Amino acid sequence: MLDSFVRFYLENEYSFAATQLALAMLGMGATLRVADFVRVVRFPFSFFTGMGVQIVGVFLVVLLLMNVLDLATGLVIGLALCAAVPGGTTSNIFTHLARGNTALSVTLTTVCSIACLVTAPVILGLLLVSDLPDDFSMPAATIATDIVVNLLVPLALGMLILKHLPKVAGPVSVWSIRVSLLIIVGIVVGAAGAGRLDLAAFGMGNFAIIVAFIMGLLVMSTLVPILCKREGKDVMAITMEVTVRNINLGLLIHVALFAGGNYPEQVANQALLAMLLYGALQMLLCIPVIIVGRFCFKA
Repeated sequence: MLDSFVRFYLENEYSFAATQLALAMLGMGATLRVADFVRVVRFPFSFFTGMGVQIVGVFLVVLLLMNVLDLATGLVIGLALCAAVPGGTTSNIFTHLARGNTALSVTLTTVCSIACLVTAPVILGLLLVSDLPDDFSMPAATIATDIVVNLLVPLALGMLILKHLPKVAGPVSVWSIRVSLLIIVGIVVGAAGAGRLDLAAFGMGNFAIIVAFIMGLLVMSTLVPILCKREGKDVMAITMEVTVRNINLGLLIHVALFAGGNYPEQVANQALLAMLLYGALQMLLCIPVIIVGRFCFKA
């Protein structure tokens, strides 16, 4: 049965990711009003704090690891790709579950995703220095399509449901997010079953470095907004946005980066494993943060 599911997942991998994202945004949209986003615009300091931590803070954490530790080339590229991509939409779900500022989280995800068309090549160029191929280009059309079709449209639909059908909005939100989380579990199981999370091939030392990277982002993205005197729900949104990376986008950039055959296959595979492992571990390590948020921020 597991083998059949893994085959089905591999044949429909993009559909899994797209459906999960659309359902998550529909569910969260059904809890948000225009006034929530107006507040983010009227009081933008938390937004700019989140942008700074997302773009500059993550880059500095990776740069520190690269200078302190003797990292394999594949692992360096994997960490660089994780740093270059924005926060993933799973961060919006986790922020919602942790009762953080969901409107701030969604705004950061959307703006950072658009900005990454410029910031990602710059970050990769700085971290990989001369190793970035001259013919490398971002998959801009795919990123733009995903933002509109899988993020903005379902979010707007959910907000319309809340406005015009408020009695329906609650069940729509609850079940959309529940199914979205179930699909995330399916993605992890499918990736693991396909042998993409092969720890023996990756090495426990590299595994520990990925864990340290995630914990470093968790600590940094919590402390900086606290020092900037942001309120608790905004801190939670920024922490989730920075820690939960858009690994699906990272995989797209991975294809663009390695398409020209500029790196050995072993390096490409190690970079891929680093991103996939980060994607799986970020889910597990954020669960305690969600529990803390639900305890601190009562509904």
